[in-house]
Amino acid sequence: MDEKTGLLAGPDGIARCFWHGNLPDYLHYHDHEWGRPVDDDRRLFEKICLEGFQSGLSWLTILRKRENFREAFAGFDIDGIAAFTEQDVERLLGNAGIIRHRGKIVSTINNARRARELADEAGSLAAWFWKFEPAPDERPEIVDLAHLRANPTTAVSVRISKELKKRGWSFVGPTTVYAFMQAMGLVNDHLEGCVCREQVEAERKAFKRPK
Repeated sequence: MDEKTGLLAGPDGIARCFWHGNLPDYLHYHDHEWGRPVDDDRRLFEKICLEGFQSGLSWLTILRKRENFREAFAGFDIDGIAAFTEQDVERLLGNAGIIRHRGKIVSTINNARRARELADEAGSLAAWFWKFEPAPDERPEIVDLAHLRANPTTAVSVRISKELKKRGWSFVGPTTVYAFMQAMGLVNDHLEGCVCREQVEAERKAFKRPK
């Protein structure tokens, strides 16, 4: 990695954000998912739940267990998870393919119920989250390594976190929320010089914001 730019050449010799470490599955996630705008409620709910599970761990750990999580949590169908019972909690605690943390499992079930309320109120989860998209004057002129290291949270992620907690969500701290925003395309935090930065900018420009 270039310590000044935060860029790392991939196996193809093309510069990208450093954090994928040229691990094939992580590289694919960087190139094809991270930062691409998402308006699908199930994917948004999945991501915010998995970011909660990631707390204290690496995202790569979660990414490599993502299919196990999907199988265990009904494909992250909001209504399906909202109907989970204590029996499901015990089933999940016995599932070696996921992170067996009772608090995070219970939180996911709770958050599904809160997500249903939020989607009913706003029309969709997507409509609610995307109304918080930062305005241009809330974004840095250049996204570089120094900026990312200095800003694990933002004023917007703090605001979203407070709103979610007020509505009864859990495991949605400002850092977790900002990681969610970065991954789901509410911001474009691909580093300046990364091959994906302009691609994501084009996708965000063409993206129809949900209302």
